Amino acid sequence: MGQKANPIGNRLGIIRGWDSNWYGSKKDYASKLIEDHKIRTYLSARINKGGIAKIVIERTLGKLIVTIHTSKPGIIIGKGGNEVDRIKEELKKLTGKDDVQINILEIRRPELDATIVGDTIARQIENRINFKRATKMAIASTLRMGAEGIKVKLSGRLGGAEIARSEEFKQGRTPLHTFRMDIDYANVFAQTVYGKIGIKVWICKGEVLGKRELNPNFVGGKNDMSDRRERSGSDERRGGERRDDRRGGGRGERRN
Repeated sequence: MGQKANPIGNRLGIIRGWDSNWYGSKKDYASKLIEDHKIRTYLSARINKGGIAKIVIERTLGKLIVTIHTSKPGIIIGKGGNEVDRIKEELKKLTGKDDVQINILEIRRPELDATIVGDTIARQIENRINFKRATKMAIASTLRMGAEGIKVKLSGRLGGAEIARSEEFKQGRTPLHTFRMDIDYANVFAQTVYGKIGIKVWICKGEVLGKRELNPNFVGGKNDMSDRRERSGSDERRGGERRDDRRGGGRGERRN
């Protein structure tokens, strides 16, 4: 089950919130859903170098609120906010609504966001950097930022090979069946000269034991940071165990 279901969809309503917040009746539900898809597709293509992690869409009576979570807010805002105003006008034309509001939220630690990590690997592969090197660098930077584990799977004509194959890189732990585990997931593509390469990223950020705010625009506060520091400190104390895991190919198998 854990391998087949999307880890984000699996945790909806438990420790994750929905990226679209609105109510749709039978008449207009389908049109609103298509509109959401159009907005996300358009913004991803329009701001392709803006480091977009996710786009949250909220609707109130006659008002559309689009929140863009990004690691590079300066690119989206532009000089004096000109770029945001331009995007707002384009969204008004696309949706046919007069009241469109755009909010931009900065992601402080992009190394812990699966979409941005996957996108970084994809851009490097497109620039002809060796896929193994790009993946290992991404894994190292994610673990350095305090993640409990990361798994990356690449599929396609890796390195321009004639026969397509898939390779998996793992370090730490990513328990997909444990619903209280905060696991971020992304599926991105690298469009190379020799074909499309699919990249799947799973990042485990640790256990959520208390009650969590399900609003997707909620950014973790000081408690989240202190928990992570305590966790990284305990990992350093168990340095011997971790070294053994790395020697065994990063699988970290435990024997009882």
